[in-house]
Amino acid sequence: MAAYLDKLNDRQREAVVHGVGNADDVVGGPLLIIAGAGSGKTNALAHRVAHLIVNGADPRRILLMTFSRRAASEMARRVERICRQVLGDNAGVITDALAWAGTFHGIGARLLRMYAEQIGLNIDFTIHDREDSADLMNLVRHELGFSKTESRFPTKGTCLAIYSRVVNAETSIKEVLKSAYPWAINWEEQLKQLFAGYVDAKQAQNVLDYDDLLLYWAQMVSDAELAADIGGRFDHVLVDEYQDTNRLQASILMALKPGGRGLTVVGDDAQSIYSFRAATVRNILDFPKKFSPRPADVITLDRNYRSTHPILAAANGVIDLARERFTKNLWTDRQSEQRPWLVTVKDETDQANYIVEQVLAAREVGVALKQQAVLFRTSSHSGALEVELTRRNIPFVKFGGLKFLDSAHVKDLLATLRFAQNPRDRVAGFRLLQMLPGIGPHRSAKILDAITTDPEPLQALAEIPPPPKTGDDWPAFVTLLSGLRKAEGGWLSAEWEAVKHLQRPLPDDSLVLVDPPAKTVPGLRSEACHADD
Repeated sequence: MAAYLDKLNDRQREAVVHGVGNADDVVGGPLLIIAGAGSGKTNALAHRVAHLIVNGADPRRILLMTFSRRAASEMARRVERICRQVLGDNAGVITDALAWAGTFHGIGARLLRMYAEQIGLNIDFTIHDREDSADLMNLVRHELGFSKTESRFPTKGTCLAIYSRVVNAETSIKEVLKSAYPWAINWEEQLKQLFAGYVDAKQAQNVLDYDDLLLYWAQMVSDAELAADIGGRFDHVLVDEYQDTNRLQASILMALKPGGRGLTVVGDDAQSIYSFRAATVRNILDFPKKFSPRPADVITLDRNYRSTHPILAAANGVIDLARERFTKNLWTDRQSEQRPWLVTVKDETDQANYIVEQVLAAREVGVALKQQAVLFRTSSHSGALEVELTRRNIPFVKFGGLKFLDSAHVKDLLATLRFAQNPRDRVAGFRLLQMLPGIGPHRSAKILDAITTDPEPLQALAEIPPPPKTGDDWPAFVTLLSGLRKAEGGWLSAEWEAVKHLQRPLPDDSLVLVDPPAKTVPGLRSEACHADD
């Protein structure tokens, strides 16, 4: 047995070596690893990838899909450390070839670039994030007159959420409204019009949203020939957090590996919490039965390394209430006399007050503030607690909040690069034009209308008379976009510096506000918006 497997427990080792034969055949049948909370799932998955490579699998033909880019990067680092124990200095070269590691959306975007011409997609498409998608939805919503209805029409964010669930759950608008948005059910026909207009706008502007990355990928592999070609690129497909996948992602996976050969999914049906994003626990519950004549093998990791016995007893008690589940009872060698508390409070204010009292009580018995942490589901849930901590003069540091790519100055930069690549991206152009002096929403819309139908939009932009009040900024702006468009081999430092000049400079004594973030509106810029530049 390889030395790098010595630190694994018996169940982990069984999952790592499953189906791995000799150097001529390291591809096994479908495998489901049920990994309980704190059971060393990431360690086991990284060891499985490393074990495949050490036993002859080509890392260039391994597809590893994780829940986040950070998880993919961490997985790759662990794989390299494990491989280094066997392969020495050659490990880095080999694991660098593990290039197909990322999220479903990231892998989907990469494949769509590769197969764009075969599926009739313009290879210069740009990708909208959630905020940009909501802005485009809002533009279409306004054009259809739904922003001025007598009774309030759903907001752009709600409309996008409904649309996203329809796509990812592969179901109808009526079913989504009935199950998740009953208060908006009377708007069904208008939402159908809105979504049709939204799709038309995306196609006209050559943009995809996050949902399109999965939708186009799923449609691509619905063609038997393309599915065989894409699936044939990979001998092994490994998927982490499978309990949090939606129906669209599951359909992609089954199309890539219909027989299950070389397919490994890892997850825990007891930790499925993303139903609000159209994830369905049925994907993991039904996985073994997807293959015939022999169902997928199931290996359960149930030894917990994170918690004490009383906490696991409580967790197992809750898990036992599930109507349908994989049999699993978490256990640990770690003992404790302290049992978890379930505390009921009246409202958010009482909850914040209770937490602060517990923090102060712990401090009185010698637990430093920096050794205490409060966990909450989302950034918005911390408001009442922040107020109470501040009121009592208790110092704290908050992690989370505004994502890097959501900050105003980063979105400005990305809008510049996106518009240079795809001048029909109306949302990027709308944001970008309003950074120039004297240009507001109305003039931006007129400029975009004027260039959209031209075969060479940037050339048409250069021929537009400089708008009043833009001065020297207009010709510099046009020259910048043309230069970015022509740049070969990526944007170089000179172009990067030119883009930065579009943004207003910071005073030397700017205050950095990390969280909560300021609410920004395209076209309205302040120094505070750029304070973390």
